Amino acid sequence: MTHYVHLQGVTRQHAPALKRAILHALALAKADPGSLTLRVTDEAELRRLNAQFAGSEGATDVLSFSDGDPDVEGTGAYFGDIVIALPVAEANAKAAGHDLQAELVLLAVHGTLHLLGYDHADELARGAMWQRQDQILGDIGCSIRSPQGEE
Repeated sequence: MTHYVHLQGVTRQHAPALKRAILHALALAKADPGSLTLRVTDEAELRRLNAQFAGSEGATDVLSFSDGDPDVEGTGAYFGDIVIALPVAEANAKAAGHDLQAELVLLAVHGTLHLLGYDHADELARGAMWQRQDQILGDIGCSIRSPQGEE
């Protein structure tokens, strides 16, 4: 299946790993052809988006916005947008003792799974999402796994 990943604000250093992680998540889920956008930005933008669309105060590390309209390539659906706050990702990585790229990959996979319908609103759904997330991370050789026991 043909999948496209559009990157915005992603450094050349991290672009290949992020794209590979997202494409693997889409392939593993047997997602229909289509595309999505991953944007890496600042904390202020995530704070604004979180307030506007999720009704939550404060910054978060990643938000996903599902779409479903036809994509611009004309090859399938536009899955939606994933937005990552770089400063929050950096703080998460430092606190957990792993590198930034691993944290960005985890967040990109997490956001992709949300676009594909996964959620972690309750324990059962969270278990299924974390299992799929960890499978993807393991498949691509990422050194970290899902935050077990956390929402």
